[in-house]
Amino acid sequence: MATPRYNLVCLDATRFYHVVSRCVRRAFLCGIDRDTGRNFEHRRQWVVDRIRILAKTFAIDVASYAVMSNHLHLVLLVDPDRASAWSSEEVVERWERLYGTPDIIKMATDPNASRAVFNAAQKAIETRRKRLCDISWFMKCLNEFIARKANAEDKCTGAFWEGRFKSQALLDERALLSCMVYVDLNPIRAAMAETPEESEFTSIRQRVIGADGGGIPLLPLANEAGSESPVPIGLEDYAELVDWTGRVVVQGKRGAIAADLPPILERLRHSNESWAASMDLFRNAELKVLGPVLAIREFATRVSRKWFRGMADCRRALEPG
Repeated sequence: MATPRYNLVCLDATRFYHVVSRCVRRAFLCGIDRDTGRNFEHRRQWVVDRIRILAKTFAIDVASYAVMSNHLHLVLLVDPDRASAWSSEEVVERWERLYGTPDIIKMATDPNASRAVFNAAQKAIETRRKRLCDISWFMKCLNEFIARKANAEDKCTGAFWEGRFKSQALLDERALLSCMVYVDLNPIRAAMAETPEESEFTSIRQRVIGADGGGIPLLPLANEAGSESPVPIGLEDYAELVDWTGRVVVQGKRGAIAADLPPILERLRHSNESWAASMDLFRNAELKVLGPVLAIREFATRVSRKWFRGMADCRRALEPG
């Protein structure tokens, strides 16, 4: 039985989450089908365009993303405080971008509307305010849109995605950074690109090269955009960390470059082996919460759980030695 989402998302414990959506059976999100020869590469832009709209609409920031041939990864930061600061008019305007204006809200604009209608409209607005800072609604607006468009192109009906999206709570800076790196390295691990800067439709390429035709509004790294960032690393160090990790994981040279570790690894007290091992955690969809063991236990208490699977793995990979 799937775990209820309210047992996996607790904004009091962390606002960062890694989410994954995978296509059902042999459905293609993007790429080329070797059996039929059909090219689905144009769908990558569909995904990026849709995420761009959602990132500008929701109180949810995108820290990292990768669009693969049959799945996509996102690292998201939920910001309910931002949504709380929106006026009722701004909530309605943002919701209109996705679904139009609900009838009850239209009725409330009539000067002769009753108090009951006005109260019902306010309740509807508050419901949509909550939805606009909800990961499940963010993913619903993404996946439903892509599924309908892909099914229309394929001239078929039925499920396009393999059930609901998977999510992992990222409880500390190390879990966040290692997950962002893991997501950005997906094309390299899949032999789709040789370097991070050549990895199209990823956040690392967008950060270091830019995006043709407009990319996704990304959560700034430290010292970017002249404001504080919850990501404790600047662009230069992050790009170096991605490049180093890519060589270690993809080429298997864990010990060969030990003497040349970038400064960020020394600051975070990571060993070569434990940092590389942390990359494996994000492949396991059974691991719902990632971070230090004490943080996982606190998270479990907050969501009325006794424990979460993978605590020993997290201790080995995510706690500095």
